[in-house]
Amino acid sequence: MRRAFAAGIAAALVAAPLAAQTAAPTAPASPRHPNIVILLADDWGFSDVGAFGAEFATPNIDALAHAGMRFSNFHVSGSCSPTRAMLQTGVMNHRAGLGNMPETIPDAHRGKPGYDTVMNHSVVTIAEMLKAAGYRTYLTGKWHLGSDPTRLPEARGYDRAFSLADAGADNFDQEPIKGLYDKANWTDNGKPGVLPKDYYSSRFVVQKMIDYIDADRASGKPFFASVNFLANHIPVQAPDSDIARYQAMYREGWTALRAARAKRAAALGIMPAGAPMVTMATTPDWQKLDSDERKAAVRVMQAYAGMATAADREIGRLVAHLKATGDYDNTIFVFLSDNGPEPTNPYNRLRNRLFLGMEYDTSIGNIGRRHSFSAIGPGWASAAAAPLSGYKFSATEGGLRVPLIIAWPGHPQVRAGAISNGLAHVTDIVPTLTDLAGVPGHGGSWGGRTVEPIAGRSLVPMLAGGAGSVHGDAPIGYELSGNAALFRGDYKLVRNLPPTGDGQWRLFDIAGDPGETRDLAAAMPDRFAAMKADYAAFAKTNQVLEMPAGYTADEQINLYAWRQQGRKRAIQAGLVLGGAIVALSALVWLFVRRRRARRVDQANADMIGT
Repeated sequence: MRRAFAAGIAAALVAAPLAAQTAAPTAPASPRHPNIVILLADDWGFSDVGAFGAEFATPNIDALAHAGMRFSNFHVSGSCSPTRAMLQTGVMNHRAGLGNMPETIPDAHRGKPGYDTVMNHSVVTIAEMLKAAGYRTYLTGKWHLGSDPTRLPEARGYDRAFSLADAGADNFDQEPIKGLYDKANWTDNGKPGVLPKDYYSSRFVVQKMIDYIDADRASGKPFFASVNFLANHIPVQAPDSDIARYQAMYREGWTALRAARAKRAAALGIMPAGAPMVTMATTPDWQKLDSDERKAAVRVMQAYAGMATAADREIGRLVAHLKATGDYDNTIFVFLSDNGPEPTNPYNRLRNRLFLGMEYDTSIGNIGRRHSFSAIGPGWASAAAAPLSGYKFSATEGGLRVPLIIAWPGHPQVRAGAISNGLAHVTDIVPTLTDLAGVPGHGGSWGGRTVEPIAGRSLVPMLAGGAGSVHGDAPIGYELSGNAALFRGDYKLVRNLPPTGDGQWRLFDIAGDPGETRDLAAAMPDRFAAMKADYAAFAKTNQVLEMPAGYTADEQINLYAWRQQGRKRAIQAGLVLGGAIVALSALVWLFVRRRRARRVDQANADMIGT
């Protein structure tokens, strides 16, 4: 149906942990310490921001890009939860418990070390670090790192949180992704959360954050705000006015859009000029679609663009509020996506079409609106990732390379308007923010207990305009659902299992060939062999498991969904059967009681007669 996939990048192997404190800091932060705002988009592809090549409007994100630095070679996991765990902790996803997600883990891996499917208790979150240093800490929106009371944001360092424990949910109503979840698991400071009647996801997560910031303003403490959008995760939904804005666009199809985006990215300096591209085998031929298929495809991309613009507008509203309150100039902003664009077509199976047709209004005119269930599929996902190869769930650059913007308006530590093409990784965000804020991190000990050390490195030298990457030639490993990669300098070793790939290792120069079009394994056998050895060492250190024969994440997510439905149907059937048994028992009891009553009455009548 739809996937809430996972894939992590792990480099604890040789990247030296950030040197820091060995115990939890206790000194309060000075009001001069910067506020920090993380803006985490969901399933946005590499060129899904105007400042990275998008054609739809993201003026407020673009403004942050020009006020700060864009990173054109920044990597995350191929799916949400592993990225979120690394973003929260600076620790590689397997070490943090997210070797895979609940929705995609094969049964054989459940309970194995590193495969908790939730963020474990061996890591320290950035919220805990900042809170210990005197920050106010808030989170709104998608969490997806655990739902029991010990794993919700309130238990992981956040003073206030209104969070969603699931991979996604409806954007207009308090409804789940039907078929995958029985309910939308929103919590409000640890208790069941109730959404307002005028709820729209992007507007809500920003307004709730503004309310949190303002409520504690009198404390004088700096704040850390983690805003986690549902946009643009399935279901793709947007306000009518935002969809209408793009009604004249996207009629030429995804292949034309992919080419246009690649050209813009090169013109912006985000991608090398003339970088070659591949055409993904899963990209449908636009010319072979019938009239209704094209209408539906055009409409869903209009909704996708509208959803992104709606999120951007809310980011602008938050920025405007911080300017009005005098907080803007002393606030660090971080914008990123959790993985590449979503290629899943939830209507690619008959049983899915039948189920979704019963649960949603699937008419073309309702695509992207309330009660709809829409997804852009592999065609538009190929454009969203342009000019890269692949998309979410895979180990391709299209799955792992996403936009990153870091801005500290007017502050000399962040070079305004610059672009860095040096390799950067999601585990680098925590040490970068603690470095900029002047807040201690940790070196593997926290509050008297041993914890996983931070694996990332501070990007501050790159933010100041330093050339290259803070990682130098150190290897950074990655694995999720058998798709794997090893980054080292400008080179990437990569393997994708079926159906995305053929399971063979390949070697690419991702600086000059970010589209992964030229396999260098035969031309550089020594490097190829050395990087395969690096990956083997990484996999051993991180206890990476091989996938069971025949496993595909697509089949696993569908199996998960249908198991959930099976459990739901079984419960419903049990309730119906139980109700029937109770009703039948009641009827039998009434029948017996009446017969006894009639016998007593007859006996009394006989006695009176005698």
